[in-house]
Amino acid sequence: MSKWDGKSKGTVLGYRIFVFLIQKAGVRSAYFLLYFVASYYFLFLKKSNRAIFYYFNKRLGYSYFKSKKMVFKSYYTFGQTIIDKVSISAGIREQFTYEFDGIETLKKLLAEQKGGVLISAHIGNFEIAEHFFGEIDINFQINLVTTDLEHSDIKKYLESVTQKPTVKFIIIKDDLSHIFEINAALGRNELICFTGDRYFEGTKSLSDKLLGQEANFPAGPFLIASRLKVPVVFVYVMKEPNLHYHLYAREAAVKHRDEKGLLRAYIENVESMLEKYPLQWFNYFDFWNQLKNTK
Repeated sequence: MSKWDGKSKGTVLGYRIFVFLIQKAGVRSAYFLLYFVASYYFLFLKKSNRAIFYYFNKRLGYSYFKSKKMVFKSYYTFGQTIIDKVSISAGIREQFTYEFDGIETLKKLLAEQKGGVLISAHIGNFEIAEHFFGEIDINFQINLVTTDLEHSDIKKYLESVTQKPTVKFIIIKDDLSHIFEINAALGRNELICFTGDRYFEGTKSLSDKLLGQEANFPAGPFLIASRLKVPVVFVYVMKEPNLHYHLYAREAAVKHRDEKGLLRAYIENVESMLEKYPLQWFNYFDFWNQLKNTK
């Protein structure tokens, strides 16, 4: 993909096969099959290969051969996070362990009873964050602001085999009615979660350097978060070896109506995560807009 289109790849049959393996033989059996799926992606998905190779080779400075190796490992790691998400949502969470880094930040946010904004990214596995919050016995509501462009048949199948999420979804709409839903949720002292690293062409964006190269970011999360008088926390759930996950939460210092300053703080935070977890960058499109004229 030259630009993100809001949809991930995959088929219902593929998900059915993995769910069958998870249920009958465990998570690691699904990991084994994943080698073949990752190999297919590595061999045949030329556009996403170029995009993720650029990230390793040009932005992280890896050699040509190391970057090629990392492309395959990236697909494999991404597949693992999907398998983990399905496994945990299907009730097999006891096979996983969880570690909390910044729990006091979340407790402080909730004690203030003003609501709050969480900003994450397409790194790690944020979609399992609700299971972390349940683990630390924090009873509150998360509202995930998202698009609704995923393949409906895949969504329906996953809903049939996984537990109903406690997270609520606020769908971005052309008429901007989602803004009213966000304000209503904050009025109930709930949390609003955005991802700050993907935007649609034609929508308002902000630009800044990520890993030394200018890139575009969606303006909405940073405009909204910098104008609301509520705490803002950067949150990521990163995969570790041996079915272990690590949640990071860091409160941002936010100046009122300073969306560019908030974006810069966010970028620095994302870069610190990528330094620790370079394989967990899951933006398989021309993020830095550098591949338009190359083959």
